[in-house]
Amino acid sequence: MNRIIMRYGTQVTIVIMTIFAWVIISRIIGGGLQAISLLAATALVVWVIGAVAFIYFWPSITVGGFKRIFTKRGLGGGPIPVNTLYAVPQSPSQSAASGSVIATGTDDVLYLGGWLDVKAGPQVLHVPEMGDRYFSVQFTDPTSGANFAYVGKRTTGTAAGDFLLCEPKWNGDLPDGVARIDVPHRTALLIGRVFVADEDDRHAAYALAKQIQLTSLTPERER
Repeated sequence: MNRIIMRYGTQVTIVIMTIFAWVIISRIIGGGLQAISLLAATALVVWVIGAVAFIYFWPSITVGGFKRIFTKRGLGGGPIPVNTLYAVPQSPSQSAASGSVIATGTDDVLYLGGWLDVKAGPQVLHVPEMGDRYFSVQFTDPTSGANFAYVGKRTTGTAAGDFLLCEPKWNGDLPDGVARIDVPHRTALLIGRVFVADEDDRHAAYALAKQIQLTSLTPERER
């Protein structure tokens, strides 16, 4: 449904507005002011209900669309399994030819993405030493569309590190040197960005982006 809305949104809107205009004109011709009042009240009710439904459902529809694209089609290297991050080797403009879902944005970064699910147990996000390079990984809640956490230069620094991603109710032992990030609704969309200074820097940036990975929390790691 989300892909249909994104692809045919303009055409569908034109059709709906044409039908609505035709109904209004027909009612005006047939019923005069009484029909106009009825239509105005109907339009108001539809607008209120539609606005509430849009606000409530649109975030989950949009983020759910990303999940389907990631896990079914991927970002150029085939479907991305759940709890796996895939780094795109090309810039957004270079990815446009392949129809990548993240084929827009600045060419100063390489993107990576994946779908997180901690229902079966915590995951550990590893980031390598980044030096002075900008990078970020954002965590988006599929129920609200809000970003609830960031890992990156501006929030956690650029040193190599590990972050335990888990349900809020998880009460296991946190491994030494690992920071905890609670995932409010057990799943999340992860989008990462790694800065690229110029074309000569792209290989180094991609090598670092590939090192940003998710792994399961093993019993050995908990001790």
